[in-house]
Amino acid sequence: MSAIGISKEDIKTIMNNEQTVASNPVASPKAAVKKAARPAVAKRPSARALKLRAFFEWLLPPVFGVLAMIAVWTLISYQSPNLPGPVSTWHSAVELFSDPFYNNSPNDQGIGWNILASLERVGLGFGLAALIGIPLGFIIGRFQFMSRMAAPIIGILRPVSPLAWLPIGLLVFKAANPAAIWVIFISAIWPMIINTAVGVSKVPQDYMNVAKVLNLSEWKIVTKILFPFVLPYMMTGVRLSIGVAWLVIVAAEMLTGGVGIGFWVWDEWNNLNVEHIIIAIFVVGIVGLLLELALTSLARRFSYE
Repeated sequence: MSAIGISKEDIKTIMNNEQTVASNPVASPKAAVKKAARPAVAKRPSARALKLRAFFEWLLPPVFGVLAMIAVWTLISYQSPNLPGPVSTWHSAVELFSDPFYNNSPNDQGIGWNILASLERVGLGFGLAALIGIPLGFIIGRFQFMSRMAAPIIGILRPVSPLAWLPIGLLVFKAANPAAIWVIFISAIWPMIINTAVGVSKVPQDYMNVAKVLNLSEWKIVTKILFPFVLPYMMTGVRLSIGVAWLVIVAAEMLTGGVGIGFWVWDEWNNLNVEHIIIAIFVVGIVGLLLELALTSLARRFSYE
């Protein structure tokens, strides 16, 4: 026995205690420090929560914008007693759209017939502008001589106010309806010509060199090379044109009369029905937005990307 006097039983007890500490990481000081230093893993949100968050991020900003507009409108209506507020305008709109297609006389028809009449004029004028403007844009962008020849004409006529063309239409066509369609046509054609021509001029020269090497015909060049590349430019011109066309038709119908949303606004002004004028403003804006969304969807449908 040594001087310390440790027995065999004491040695066994010490060995058992060391094995217990080694097998238990919590009891080990080093293991406890490592566990405390390990960062906690944050719980990821579920897919449903992410979709719900994205939905509210998409929905809330427009809702707040509309509410802000209504609040400003309400404040202005309190300051100007002659301007109807949102509540009275809403009740008038409910009454107006309860029967939008009544027909008492040629000059007394529901707002539905007036909207359809305006859309018909816009469709005819816009269709003619697309039928002529898009091919003309391809020609101007494809041939340098045609581009230089058309530049002064476009530069002079494009800035002219659309309503300045109305007397010319009345003089030539001798009737209000074709004159209004003429104003739509001459106003909507310029964005389509310019954007299509710009798109054609930006086609990479390498594409045209390949077409020369393959000895492609002009029709093949247009359909296989130019059209896919120019389509985004062309659709931008189409969207701008439909906006201009729907904007101009209201002013043109105010001057020409007949059935149409512009004439309806002017007629309600003569009757001092300001609530109906405000309703017409919203109708014009909503219809214009729907037309632009339809063309945007069409552009995505036929996109080559």
